[in-house]
Order: sequence, then C-alpha cells, then structure tokens
Amino acid sequence: LWIQIMYLVQLFVRVYYLSLEFYMGRALQNTMINLGLQTACDEAIYQLGLDMEDLEEMEEDAGLGNGGLGRLAACFLDSMATLGLAAYGYGIRYEYGIFNQKIKDGWQVEEADDWLRYGNPWEKARPEFMLPVHFYGRVVEEDGKEPKWVDTQVVLAMPYDTPIPGYMNNTVNTMRLWSARAPNDFNLQDFNVGDYIQAVLDRNLAENISRVLYPNDNFFEGKELRLKQEYFVVAATLQDVIRRFKTSKRNCSGPLSFESFPDKVAIQLNDTHPAMAIPELMRIFVDIEKLDWDTAWNITKQTFAYTNHTVLPEALERWPVELMEKLLPRHLQIIYKINQIHLDHIASLFPNDMDRICKMSLIEEEGGKRVNMAHLCIVGSHKVNGVAEIHSDIIKRDVFRDFSELEPEKFQNKTNGITPRRWLLLCNPGLADLIAEAIGEEYVKDMTQLQKLNDLVDDDAFIRDVAKVKQDNKLKFAQYLEKVYKVDINPASMFDVHVKRIHEYKRQLLNCLHVITMYNRIKRSPIKPFVPRTVIIGGKAAPGYHMAKMIIKLITSVADVVNNDPVIGRKLKVIYLENYRVSLAEKVIPATDLSEQISTAGTEASGTGNMKFMLNGALTIGTMDGANVEMAEEAGEENLFIFGMRVEDVAEMDKKGYDALKYYESLPELKQAINQIKSGYFLPKQPEMFNDIINMLFHHDRFKVFADYESYVECQERVSALYKWTRVVVKNIAASGKFSSDRTIKEYATEIWGVEPTDLKIPPPSEPREALEETARALRKS
Repeated sequence: LWIQIMYLVQLFVRVYYLSLEFYMGRALQNTMINLGLQTACDEAIYQLGLDMEDLEEMEEDAGLGNGGLGRLAACFLDSMATLGLAAYGYGIRYEYGIFNQKIKDGWQVEEADDWLRYGNPWEKARPEFMLPVHFYGRVVEEDGKEPKWVDTQVVLAMPYDTPIPGYMNNTVNTMRLWSARAPNDFNLQDFNVGDYIQAVLDRNLAENISRVLYPNDNFFEGKELRLKQEYFVVAATLQDVIRRFKTSKRNCSGPLSFESFPDKVAIQLNDTHPAMAIPELMRIFVDIEKLDWDTAWNITKQTFAYTNHTVLPEALERWPVELMEKLLPRHLQIIYKINQIHLDHIASLFPNDMDRICKMSLIEEEGGKRVNMAHLCIVGSHKVNGVAEIHSDIIKRDVFRDFSELEPEKFQNKTNGITPRRWLLLCNPGLADLIAEAIGEEYVKDMTQLQKLNDLVDDDAFIRDVAKVKQDNKLKFAQYLEKVYKVDINPASMFDVHVKRIHEYKRQLLNCLHVITMYNRIKRSPIKPFVPRTVIIGGKAAPGYHMAKMIIKLITSVADVVNNDPVIGRKLKVIYLENYRVSLAEKVIPATDLSEQISTAGTEASGTGNMKFMLNGALTIGTMDGANVEMAEEAGEENLFIFGMRVEDVAEMDKKGYDALKYYESLPELKQAINQIKSGYFLPKQPEMFNDIINMLFHHDRFKVFADYESYVECQERVSALYKWTRVVVKNIAASGKFSSDRTIKEYATEIWGVEPTDLKIPPPSEPREALEETARALRKS
C-alpha cells in the first residue's frame, strides 16, 4: 500500500519554485509548530533543566535572502507543504548569507554572515545527485550537424536538502540548495610543469560561485559572478527536474516522450534571476534530447511561469551581450533565435512599426547590446503575474504594455501573502491563543475565518484581552531594547515602527523629517500634551548604496540628539534597530502599534511586512501603494491611516515637473527641519555631512518626499488623536484573512500550475491498513 501511495503521488504535477533567494530564518520553533510538537518539546527540555527560548536563540538565521523577495519564497514553501502540493524549492546554498549589520558611530558596517560556522543540522548533503554545470567554451557548427557547445569549464553542483514540513498534515517537501564544487581532475598541464599549488588554488574560482549572496535589493548589478550564479542554479535544477520526469516515466510503455512534460512539471521563476532556465531548457531539448525547435519551444513555454517583483528601472536585469557570449555562448545563440522568431511575429502583426519592434525586442541596442531578461521571461512563459492588484495593473498598463496588448490572457495578478504559522503562531503565541479561544483553531489553515472576530469588536472583555497581549509584547520588547541599546524606553508609548530595506523609494527620509518635526514641536511647547512615541527604524543598506548609508547616518544622528535632550525626556525616543533580520522581525512585529508603509505610490510592488503587522495587531500608516490598497479595501480605508499622492497624482506630477523648492518655501516646519539638517544641528562637529541628502532632496528626488510631507504630518496627527485603538485593531486582524500565503498559493496552483491543493493528511507508516487504504483511494480520486 505504501508503494501504491508513493506511486500515486508521483503522478501528480510537480511544482518547482526557482529562486536565487530563500530567507528562511530559524527552523527549530517553526518545525515544532508545524509538526504539533511544541508543547511536548518544551516539556522535555524543561525536564532536562534547560530553557527552550535559550535554545532557540542559539540557532543562526538562514539569511539566504535580502528582504521581501526571499522571505516571500520562504512563506510560499511553507504554504505549498501545508496545502499538500508536490513542490520543491530550488536555490543556492550560499556559504555567506546577507551580511550582519553593525552600527558604529552611526554608520553601517558590514560583517560576513558565517552562518555555517557550526554546521547546519537541518540540511542533508546528497552527493549521489551531484551534477555538472558548464561555462565558457565555444560553439562549433559542422556541416549539416547541430551546433555543439565544446571546450567548456565544468563546475559540480552538490545538492543539500532541507525538509519543509506542512502544518499538521504529515507532508514534508524539500528545499534543495546547490553548492559549487570544483571537479577532482586538476589541470594536469599545470601540474606537470610543477605548478601544483596553483592548480589546487584554482579550485576556489569554481567554488566561489556559491560563496556569497549578492547584498542588493531592487538593484541590478551586472557582474560576471552573478550571472554565473544565475546559470549555475538553473542548469543544475533542470537536470534534476528532467531526471525526476524520466524516472516517473519508466513504468510507462513505449518510448520516452516529452509531450506530457508541461502536464507533469510546473516551473515558477521568482523574478528574472532564474530567467536563464528558458534558454537552458531549450538547449537540453534541442541539443541533447534532439527535439525539433517548434516542439521544444511549445513545451518550454507551457512549462514556465514568471513573477515580476518590481517596476523600478534600476532593478530590471539587462545582461551585456558581450558577457553572455563569453560565459554562455550557446545560450546567446538560442536567445537570438527566440528573439528573431518573436520579432518576425510582431512584424507580421504590425508591419513597419519599428518603434514597437524595438521596444518588444529581447535585445536592447541603445548604449551597448544587452539582453532584457524580463522580456525573455514574458516571451518564454505561459503566464506572467504581478504581486498586488495595483502593481499588476501598472505592469499591464505601463511597463509591459505592448506585451499585454498582444497577449492579454497571459497576464495575471497574484497578491502576495504571509504564512500565519511563522507570523502569528510562532512570533505572537499570546494573540494566536486568544484568537483560537474565541473562534477555534481552524483559522491557522483558513485565515478567512478571522472575519468571525468582527462579532467581538464590541466585546469589552475580548478587547481588554487583546490590549493586554499587545502590552505584554511591548514590555518584553522594551526590555530587549533597553538591554541592547541602553535607552530608557517607555512601554506605554506608541511603538511607531518602520523596518525594511533602506532605499530611497521606501522613504525612511520622510519618517525622519516627521521625527524632527515632532522634536521641534515638543521643544516649542514642552508642557503641551503629547502622545509619547518610541520611533523604531531599522533595515540594511546595500554596501555600495551611498545614499542609503547616508540615510542611516542621518537617522542615527537625529536619534542621538533626541534621546539625549532633557526637554524631550520620555515623550520621544528614536531607536535604529541594528541588523534587522527574520528572528528580529519576530520580536518587533508583535510589539508594534503603528506600521509605517510610506513608499511613493506606484513604487512598492506589494510589500509583505505590511501584512505581518496587520495580522499582529498594528495599524498601518501608508500610501495607496502595493498591497496597502487591498488592505484598505478589506478593512475599510477609515481603519487605516492613508495619506499622500495616488498613482495618478504622481504621474500628473511627473508630467508637470516636481518642484521641491516650492514645498520647502511654503511649509515652515519642513523648512525648519531641512535647515537643521543642512546647518549641522544634528551633527555639529561635521555640519556638511548631510549635503548629499539635501542636494538629492532638492534636485534629484525621484520619490518626491517633500510632496507628501504635509499630508503625512497631518495623518500622523490623526494617529496621535486616535491612539488607544484596540477596537480598530480587531477590525484589522479580522480583515487580514486575504493576506495568507495559503490563499496566494491556491491561486498559483489552480490558475497557473494546473494543480489542486489537497487537505489530505498522509498517515504515518504505523497507521492501520484501513487508514492507508483510505489514503490510497483519496489519491486515486484526486
């Protein structure tokens, strides 16, 4: 029966989620929760005289991602396992993850994240599945024969498997991460001439491929090593995918056919980073499996789907043709052929429209030939999706307008989500238990049931309990802050939190200007009533992003002045949260009162931090951007603090031109804050330190900080007036059901991958025969 069950499972569509980033965080507590073992493990550890929290704190974060994109991939893996999908995550086992951030004298300093220093107990090396990956070389085309890629350099891809348990269903999926290894056959020519040492050292060049995660978020860095990483992961993964497909076909009669490949294999490209999978699959089909081009192309298109994560032009990948020709010459030939067939089709539909042909080409000519990877993904996939309704609309209307007009049925929306297991049960057990007592435990796998909390909005006892959980979380986090930062925190103050990657479009500067405005108001009227605030800002800046690092220095300088001013006292404190990461997010999010989601409208694709805060009982102050729009639809705009320009306002301003000086001259509080920064008020010993920030705000601010300043400050006044808002908090939690990654994955499964989730619980082998027979029947039916 077990063999039957395993065979039936093999018949399902297998989903492969390809991502260069998986920001998993810690695994111990999450695994205990999903297996239903937390209480038993806590008790066992207590019996040994140990403390489970201390044990959990010892685990390193698996920080193999920069921010939202990598964390989304981690949430998706959790949901795919919980929904019973036969799914695999594929990525790179970076030896060094996202850097550890230290703040020294107000500056960000990067330290290597040696997360594997003491080993990783969750992974299992699988050397029996090690695979070769080829680079460089040349293409030879003999008369009448297919092109051959020869004289390549080989790197071996060693897989490491990490279990991904579903929630209480006995399903355990796999995340397979590839590590680069040099082949054992040294360069014998070097060896024979006596340069044995150099031959050994050259092994490092191959193994550098999986050495370190590129620490950029929403920024394309066209380095050769990065392209090597991108091809390395897809080349190894596709060999694995095809091996598994062939294995499942062995029991079928007749010769091997790839016609059913798209029916058994669904590959999701998480942004353009794994885009080389498209020409690589074509190379395998045409060069190795000897399929004709048209057949191979139809299968390839039906296999891939592409998720776009950004509209920022600097984030879109465009690889120089010269680099690709050197590193992957055969793939460039394939891309050229894909492009030629694609452009011939466009020309047949729009004769003489050279402008359209240029805009839709996979090869950009302006400023040097480059391969537009987003265009490659769109042409080579059967479905393309954005990650929030507003973002998907912008993609269709603006960024990829010509493509969406040509194939409107190809474009979809899949609003992002978060896993409630990590982002409620794990990080906020007090609130999770309270909700379970009120509405039952089924909401953990069906967050739409949170709507039942609307019936308790006027229940004074429940409201008191929710407020108490929030206050307990704040007390605990205040103790953490006091211990780490040596700052006296008022736990009764409003915890106003802005944690995410540091980037101009996320507008930490706007928050900083509001902090300065609050500071100035208290200084002007120290006895006037003021709702105390603890403003917490945190996040990492890409090491080469000068402006982001300057923003951190400004915030820390403002914090030094505010926190040490006796007139301010406990009314206002500013903390820069060092080394923000998944395990720190699990501490700060449950303690937050106000969630800052203040990007310029039209720039944040979705955001998922906004969802985590909403689920954990924080109210949102934000623009109508990304998933904020849908959060306002679900909860009612009156239950969020919405301010600022809308997407159409930003577009109108772009047409007219943005005049920062106009706002500076007409808003006295803004003028005062800017003058203080400019004059060195917050850094008297180095008064010119922030000249670059001032110059950017007046002359190069693409994200229009001044334009939203007045609206933001007025909205913050409404925030202070409403504080002590637990009833509104409950309305927000009740409305957060849409933002479960389970809902997102169900939509991907049914509308893109062609599979149906199942709530079937696989029985353990010790179960009686009847349970196994029932499982087998259910599998046959599905």
